[in-house]
Amino acid sequence: MSLWRNRASGLVLSAVVVGLLWAPVHAKQSDEVPFYPFGTPTFGLSDAPDGSLLVADAGSGIVELRNGEGALVAALPGVTDIAPIGRGVMYATTGGSPDGPNPPTARSLWRVSRGSTKLVADLGAFEATVNPDGGAIDSNPFDVALLNGGSVLVADAAANALLIVDADGAVDWVATLPNELVSTANIKLLAHCTPGSMVGFCGLPPMMPAQPVTASVAVGPDGAYYVGELKGFPAPTGASKVWRIAAGTRHAHCPSAACSVVASGFTSIIDVAFGPDGKLYVVELDEHSWFAIEGPFGGAIGGTVNACQLGGSCSVVAAGVTMPIAVTFDKRGQLFLLKNALIPGAAQVSAIP
Repeated sequence: MSLWRNRASGLVLSAVVVGLLWAPVHAKQSDEVPFYPFGTPTFGLSDAPDGSLLVADAGSGIVELRNGEGALVAALPGVTDIAPIGRGVMYATTGGSPDGPNPPTARSLWRVSRGSTKLVADLGAFEATVNPDGGAIDSNPFDVALLNGGSVLVADAAANALLIVDADGAVDWVATLPNELVSTANIKLLAHCTPGSMVGFCGLPPMMPAQPVTASVAVGPDGAYYVGELKGFPAPTGASKVWRIAAGTRHAHCPSAACSVVASGFTSIIDVAFGPDGKLYVVELDEHSWFAIEGPFGGAIGGTVNACQLGGSCSVVAAGVTMPIAVTFDKRGQLFLLKNALIPGAAQVSAIP
């Protein structure tokens, strides 16, 4: 099974079962801790109000890390991200794969309380009924962010849309991101194309449209919604952007007066998060794009974590990281990174100085 899937001319994220292990790390300890037996890819990383860390293990559910130990707190197959509300209470998203059978929990928003899970909204059904971007019907909720008042934002990677769900489960769409004409040079480089070759990927035109793939969302200090795009096939480098969407926006097709680009030049953005310093932390899955990880040719060189001043420049916090997929800050302002997230037996949370 593939982690990525064609949707029209683009690729989208799918939560896929591929057995993985993960090494939980507490803020006071190093990476040298016992392994926790995660079942599949780990996608989401969040800090809880009580100081613990929460990890979305797509194979089994939500895992809590405390004092160097990990424990499954809620069984939720296909979980992709978590947004804590209080101790033991949180929202969680589940993704879905178009390649094969999905668990009954797929493509939904859930409320988790003391280990029990309750369906809040069927996001796959919303996509099938409303289909905000007007493209092929597909849904893969991949990231979730809590809003004041009890509503949540959901970045649906396959729908190319940002959704909002209230506490009663009513779903609406905030915005859709546009397709963009991008270069095919990177995929041809990865495919080792020679001049004049027209075989396979080498026969692609110099430019072609790519879907945005809304893989991440964070709420800024200004209350606005910040959405990171992965950029789908042909997996270009330097083409991923972060969009700012004004708080309260509904039914915007970006770009618009309510929706504009605030940072660009990234490759395969997989997560965004605001730090206590007010900077936006942007995670790039790999500097040679997601295709270097998922494609048949290899070529991965590692991903990057960037700290960006809104409206200003970005600085590199960590580089050459193998498959970084999510970041979060604990209550002391310590930055944590989930890396090696798709490698069997190697996924790990690390503190970044």
